[in-house]
Amino acid sequence: MLLLVRKDYLSVFRKNDYRSRISQMRGLGRQLVVVNVPEQVKYVLATRNDNFERKSPAMRRALEYLLGDGLFISDGETWKRRRPLVSDIVHKNRLPDFAHHMEESTLDLVKRWSLLPAGTVIDGLAEMGGLTAEIIARAVFGDKIGPNDAGEIVEGFNSFQGLVDNVNLAYVAGFDNGIPLLKTPRLKRAITRVRTVIDRVASNHLEGKAQDGSMLDLLVRRQQKNPELGLDLRALRNEAATIFMAGQETTAATLTWAWYLLANAPWAEDALHAEIERVCGHTPPTLADVPKLEYCRAVIEETLRLYPPVPLLGRQARDADRIGDIDVIPSALITISPWLLHRNTDIWNKPNHFIPERFLGGFRPVPYSYIPFASGPRICAGLQFGLTESILCLAILAQRFKVRLVPGIAVRPASRLTLRPMGGLPVTIHPR
Repeated sequence: MLLLVRKDYLSVFRKNDYRSRISQMRGLGRQLVVVNVPEQVKYVLATRNDNFERKSPAMRRALEYLLGDGLFISDGETWKRRRPLVSDIVHKNRLPDFAHHMEESTLDLVKRWSLLPAGTVIDGLAEMGGLTAEIIARAVFGDKIGPNDAGEIVEGFNSFQGLVDNVNLAYVAGFDNGIPLLKTPRLKRAITRVRTVIDRVASNHLEGKAQDGSMLDLLVRRQQKNPELGLDLRALRNEAATIFMAGQETTAATLTWAWYLLANAPWAEDALHAEIERVCGHTPPTLADVPKLEYCRAVIEETLRLYPPVPLLGRQARDADRIGDIDVIPSALITISPWLLHRNTDIWNKPNHFIPERFLGGFRPVPYSYIPFASGPRICAGLQFGLTESILCLAILAQRFKVRLVPGIAVRPASRLTLRPMGGLPVTIHPR
């Protein structure tokens, strides 16, 4: 089972795992607990967050070379000090400051897609990765990185994910923090491809060569105003890299899965097109249109239900505790899987069906049954940024194009650090 998990975590789950239950097993020297009951999900992520705050060593070890002590994998005092800072920078009230990056970058992609010869096969995952890399680079660094650098980041992170195990076997065997990733030449090359671009644009900004008003600029000004934050050059780069990677990869995966689902659901695609025409006519959608694009939002929310960008949330117990009827020992690994929770047959009607309409009409999921952005104090700080970006990008592109899957290609989800189509998503683009 552990060998299977290293290759694809989702493949180990069986029919009974998709029910409301809490299960445990001993992984060599480690207690492993899987929680799939909304009330107990709340207990772990919110009620007793102080005891289950720490991310799993597998996640921390996987990302530390890329993100250092960035917010996503930090904990304790570092996390408490930086969380309010980052939350403010990506708060929904700042969306008007950054939405034009989403609009301009997506319209640039519209122009490029318009020039594609009929029948050209492209990788939808790479295309969405390049788009979101451009958007987040402009928002974080106030800099246009261009398609070549965007491609470097996307390909570098793709390679990095392929080299990272889903499970740190040393941790499962009982070593407190697992062991660091082995820095093989391939892993070093993947990290270098990503960090080179990020460090260059970060340095340009910190040296005053980039535009003002970016997220990094806000971080620098906050540090100048509050020196006690302790954001030196390394910390600033780590936080910028964290915001960049979290915003780029998760939104790219969401948009990719949305195209996959719409290509297989012509009725939903028709409803989406009808709404865009009714709300926007022939004018490209803007941030002001997002509140009126209710069906588009429902498509994204249903996509996040079926294909949550981070399908596994691992937490390490600090002290002994009790989750439901299971006694948890110190350092136990607690896994909450949005993949399982969102397809729980005890909670959702037709859980494996793509039904955007379930998110219309004021529908509210059972509390803690729908957590694509996690929940509790460690809920994704960029939730509103990512959700708005997904809706806006989808609407702008869907207004002009239909995306079709290449016939005969089997699409299978692969759970590495994020949930993505294994081998990408070969598609063709068709003007409307």
